[in-house]
Amino acid sequence: MTAAYEHNKQPVSKDAFYAIACDPQRSVAVEACAGAGKTWMLVSRMIRALLEDDAPQPHEILAITFTKKAAGEMRQRLQEWLEEFAFATPEKLEQELIIRGISRQKIHAKNGLQPAYSLPEQLQNLYQKMLSQGRGVQIKTFHGWFAALLRTAPLSVLEGLSLPANYTLLEDDKLATPSVWRRFFGTLLKDESAKRDFEQLVAEHGKSQALKALDEALSKRVEFQLADEKGLVDDSVPHFSEFFADFAGCALPEAAFLNSDSSKEVRRTIFTNAAKILGAASQKTFSAKGVELEKAITDNDLSCAIAALLTEKSTPRKFNATLSENEFVARAQDLALRFQAAIAQHAAWQHQQRMARLTRLLINEFGNLKRQRGWVDMNDVERAALVMLS
Repeated sequence: MTAAYEHNKQPVSKDAFYAIACDPQRSVAVEACAGAGKTWMLVSRMIRALLEDDAPQPHEILAITFTKKAAGEMRQRLQEWLEEFAFATPEKLEQELIIRGISRQKIHAKNGLQPAYSLPEQLQNLYQKMLSQGRGVQIKTFHGWFAALLRTAPLSVLEGLSLPANYTLLEDDKLATPSVWRRFFGTLLKDESAKRDFEQLVAEHGKSQALKALDEALSKRVEFQLADEKGLVDDSVPHFSEFFADFAGCALPEAAFLNSDSSKEVRRTIFTNAAKILGAASQKTFSAKGVELEKAITDNDLSCAIAALLTEKSTPRKFNATLSENEFVARAQDLALRFQAAIAQHAAWQHQQRMARLTRLLINEFGNLKRQRGWVDMNDVERAALVMLS
């Protein structure tokens, strides 16, 4: 059975665990499931830090969490405890200190302050001390603390990040979304290339899905820009010629279908011979496919050639044993499968390139909108905090 409490992977008692975890002189990382008492332990560390001989001022203690709800719960817990301790009996105060890992010996030792107070007395006086100082423990979300750092940032840092000196914090992108879409569509009307990209995106996926994809890209704009700066975005989906070396040098898979150079002339021969063999078949459905393939070769139509050789489910058509085992028919079907895979890869590459161009345009318009409105968003706050902390 796994021990309920461990320290450095060694089982310990509950009292020993909390003596370690609540000690502000130790740097600790606590792993526990939801509802295990992490908030209790964290606020207890604050209490103990305030009782140290060289205790920091309350506002010098910083606790950071992910959500406003969690930060509010910690503030409420600290407030309730301090109020409770202010009116507690000596016995109650002593018990509260013991469960937070302080020994009885230390509890009853006098400190060096004048007048000398025992730890229970100090604990009882914490509420009054906090009220008299006016500035309590800082319990913030990550973004709340980052925003506080930004308020103290030198102008040179703001200029380096292209942020305004006087700004309004945009906590929710949804407030800016209607305005940024208006700007985005206005730019499309002026940029024919971007307009074609968007129209093709809508034609392939529908307007709702197109806007949803771009909205998601905008929400990941920092990750996109960092990747784009390193040249990773354009290379994230390879061109079909990287997978099919024998198609290299062709802008489109269709261009490699019946080209005249020696290596591609072999493909013409394979398809032509397959068409003759199928066309001579006694079964009408098979011979019809031979006719279709011959016409596709004449018209240089790759899609029709693929349709003659493969089913709608992209599997080789089943002919009789003699035809299926024929070298040219089998090789033609293999080629059709390769061309179909190249076409799919090219479509994926085109979609990715199109989305990248539209995303850059959308992010640029969002940046212009922020500058116009004097907005700083949460991503800007994170970037500024990184600079300030480094």
